[in-house]
Amino acid sequence: MKGERVLSHEFGEAPRLSLRLVLDNIRSGQNVGACFRSADAFRIDGLDLCGITCHPPHRDILKSALGASDHVPWQAHESALDAVQNLQRQGFKVAAVEQAEGSTSLQDWSPAPSERWALVLGNEVRGVSHEVMEACDVVLEMPQYGVKQSINVSVCAGICLWHAALHMRHT
Repeated sequence: MKGERVLSHEFGEAPRLSLRLVLDNIRSGQNVGACFRSADAFRIDGLDLCGITCHPPHRDILKSALGASDHVPWQAHESALDAVQNLQRQGFKVAAVEQAEGSTSLQDWSPAPSERWALVLGNEVRGVSHEVMEACDVVLEMPQYGVKQSINVSVCAGICLWHAALHMRHT
């Protein structure tokens, strides 16, 4: 079923998926811009940009966001831990997306439409820190079948948002 399209000036008033992306020390502005594009596509609550993650109007974000950073809400945080704790105080459940012992496989995660979730995506090399994973409510893992056992962070964001939207959005 097709989604309901909105214009950029309507985005702020349109119903959004109760979901946020927490970008923890993402090195590539193009990855950040691609996350803005996916945030727009799934009409989520917004992004939390943490640590060294660049902020709009950075040229690399603008190159890949194609205007999404003009209307998708975002907040800056000194650290991902600060963002996670702030979101939890606001009633969000927080999931780190990372390969870790005791993680829950992404396909087994079924967020309810009434829940509010934030997904923490880590640095392209180091991933999500142990300290942040400990603060999260759950760790989700996307099964990997290749040699590298790795997927681009912005691609991971899109896949996770799609999975969440399948469960959380009533269409």
